[in-house]
Amino acid sequence: MKLFDDALLDGLVAQAKAAPRLRANHNVHVHLDEPVQRLFIAIEPGSYVRPHRHPEAGKWEFFLVLRGRIDALLFDAGGTLLQREALTPGGPVQGFEIPPNTWHCVLALESGSVFFEVKQGPYAPLGDKDFAAWAPPEGAAGSAEMYDWLVRARPGDSPPDL
Repeated sequence: MKLFDDALLDGLVAQAKAAPRLRANHNVHVHLDEPVQRLFIAIEPGSYVRPHRHPEAGKWEFFLVLRGRIDALLFDAGGTLLQREALTPGGPVQGFEIPPNTWHCVLALESGSVFFEVKQGPYAPLGDKDFAAWAPPEGAAGSAEMYDWLVRARPGDSPPDL
């Protein structure tokens, strides 16, 4: 039996705080080719998750927040923010599932945030067409400005021209 305790999550949070990308994950699945991917992800404020999608048929994603506060953002193809949900453990919204081919990203708005993700495998790295063309890559010029926009954007807002 695999057990997941506070020590695991505390260690994951410490790893995320020390990581250049301000996030860290702990895979529950053993192999990347498994049909169901299950992982804990710790994410800190300031971690830029570039908006992306999973276009493969049937590739949904499920998220459940265990600690902190994470906002889930959904966009149209042009980058207009369609929906923003605050997710907190014990809050009115604690998790979400997004369907395939949906532009999305998540933001940590509280230090020590951790969520559990389940998605269909096998794992395949995203290609250029799966990242939003209107959002710069991590670390590229404009990514800090995009992150700032993501933090304050409200439904109906369009992304900045970077």
